[in-house]
Amino acid sequence: MRVFDYSFLKHCDIPHDLANLLINITSFNTSDKFRKSRFKNVYSELEKIAKVQSIKSSNAIEGIITTDERINAIVNQNSAPLNHDEEEIAGYRDALNIVHTNYNELSFNKQTLLDLHKIMFQIARPDTAGNFKHEDNVIMELRNDGSRHIRFVSTPAKETDNVIEQLILAYMDARDDSEINQLLLIPCVILDFLCIHPFSDGNGRMSRLLSLLLLYKIGFDAGKYISFEEQINKNKVNYYESLKKSSIGWHENKNNYFYFIGNFLVTLLICYQELDKRFATINSKKVNKTSRIEATVLNSIVPISKKEISDILPDVSISTIEMVLTQMVKNKKIIKLGKGPQTRYYRN
Repeated sequence: MRVFDYSFLKHCDIPHDLANLLINITSFNTSDKFRKSRFKNVYSELEKIAKVQSIKSSNAIEGIITTDERINAIVNQNSAPLNHDEEEIAGYRDALNIVHTNYNELSFNKQTLLDLHKIMFQIARPDTAGNFKHEDNVIMELRNDGSRHIRFVSTPAKETDNVIEQLILAYMDARDDSEINQLLLIPCVILDFLCIHPFSDGNGRMSRLLSLLLLYKIGFDAGKYISFEEQINKNKVNYYESLKKSSIGWHENKNNYFYFIGNFLVTLLICYQELDKRFATINSKKVNKTSRIEATVLNSIVPISKKEISDILPDVSISTIEMVLTQMVKNKKIIKLGKGPQTRYYRN
C-alpha cells in the first residue's frame, strides 16, 4: 500500500544544484515583493498577459487548442465557446480565475479538488465534473511507431477517495513542520497527485492549478505574472522525463522525488527570471521602442515570436516590431527560425 510521508525532506541531503535553485528562487521572490507593492499597474499588465498564456498552454499540453484570437476572446471577453475544445479552455479559465482570486480562502483538501474539477468541466463534461474516477485508469505513452504503451498504472478507482485523504493529511502534517522547506514539499505532493490520477480526465490541468494554489499560499506567486504552464509546455520533454523517473517504484514507496523536484524548481526559477526581465522592459517606457524590442529578444531565454513580443510590449505596434527584428537579423544580433506564424527569433 502507498504510504505518504514527507518527513524525509528534513533528514535528506539536498543536492547542491537544488540548494542553489532554492536560494535563487527565494532571492528573486524577496525582491519581487518589494517591487510589486510599488508598481501595481505594471504587475496588473503582466497578469493579463500571463493569464492568456496559462490558459492556452495548460490546454495545449493536453492537445486542446484553438486560435490565438479565440483564446483572447474567451479569456478577455468571456466569449461563449464554439466547440468542445473551447469548452475545456473556458473551463480552465474559470478554474484559474478562482485560484488567482481566492487562493487565500482555498484549502488543499478533498472538497477544493472536487470543486475546482467541477468548475473546469461543468461545461465540457458535466457527467464527470467534480467526481473522482469510477473506473481504473492508466497513464499511456504513445510511441514513435504509433503503438501505445502503459507507462504507469495509477491508483485503483475504489481506493482513490481514501488515498487522496491520506495524501492531504500527509501534506498538512509536513506543511506545519518548520523543518520542511515548502518549495521541496509542493512538487512531492504534485507528483503523488499525478500518480494517484484521481479523475477520469483533467489530472494534468488539475496538477498545474494545484501547483499555483500551493505556491501562492506560501507567497511565491511568479506564476501569476509569468505563465508557469507556458514554461512547462515549452520544456515538456524534460517535464515528462522527470515525472517518469520520479514515479518509478512509487507503488512500493521506493520512488525518488528529486527528479521531479528539480524540474519543478527550474520551471519556477525560469518564471522569476522572466518576470525580472519583463518588468524591466515594460517599466522602461522612457527608453525608446527600438531599445525595448531589442532588450526583449536578447533577454528571452527561449526563442520568441512577434506575437509574444507584442504581448510583452502592448504599446508598440507590430510594424515597429517587424522593422526592428528585420534590422537585428541583418546586423546578425539575432537568428530567425522558421516561417510564417511559427517564426521565432533568438540571440545569436
